[in-house]
Amino acid sequence: MAQRTCMVTGASSGIGKETSKKLAELGATVVMVCRNRKRGEKAMSEIKAARDHARVELLLADFARLDSVRALAEEFLAKHDSLHVLINNAGEVNVTRAVTVDGFEATFQVDYLSHFLLTNLLVEVLKKSAPSRIINVSSASHYGGHLNFDNLQMEKGYGVMKAYSQAKLAQVLFTYELSRRLEGTGVTVNSLHPGTVATNIWKNSMGPLSFVGNVSRLFLPGPEKGADTPVYLASSPEVESVTGKYYDHRLEKQSSVESRDQAMAKKLWDESEKMTSLPL
Repeated sequence: MAQRTCMVTGASSGIGKETSKKLAELGATVVMVCRNRKRGEKAMSEIKAARDHARVELLLADFARLDSVRALAEEFLAKHDSLHVLINNAGEVNVTRAVTVDGFEATFQVDYLSHFLLTNLLVEVLKKSAPSRIINVSSASHYGGHLNFDNLQMEKGYGVMKAYSQAKLAQVLFTYELSRRLEGTGVTVNSLHPGTVATNIWKNSMGPLSFVGNVSRLFLPGPEKGADTPVYLASSPEVESVTGKYYDHRLEKQSSVESRDQAMAKKLWDESEKMTSLPL
């Protein structure tokens, strides 16, 4: 991965941090995108301490704000003229419905919509840097997801898993639609399920069941296991030309029936453009 520049969102902990660490160990220049400066600097320092001469830098962004995502893209492009790997990993879940300053349901925006915006803002530099790769960290939860275009923001019947599954389904639909749009550019797009691992995304998100959730974390593999497939898709020559696929533990799997609905993917793209004010 020497001479390769990678961006990892949600990199201060969990899968994002471990993915950043492994890519740095492979020699890549890693741009860690974090919401909190203190936590981001701590994660970056730990990676640098583990590997001499690790090329790691920190950029800040709050994915609950579209203006912050735009600022992130602008700052990155001002500092870099190439991007070879974009790993869309940042995410959150909320036990009760929360609305961002942009007016969107928070899980939908942080897990999906802000990554849709970021990817589109960086797509030209990804094309310029080809061969390059876009990797969307989704979840097996997408199998239980459903998109209701009359209720995308979950004003009716909100549920924590319902919101999470919808956002993860949107990521897979986005993956397939983007791969079709980027055909022939040298940019590949794939999504994945990282496995059921102990990360902070579910911490304090289960309400009365938070104790059960925290205890179960003691018996789950750590985030380094969850980083295995993202790193594989980012670096392995085996998948250099593979695009428009869904992976689970390095293996190509068939995603849900709804995720493979091309008309739905096109409609989601059109709606996402409107919500993010794209195209510019």
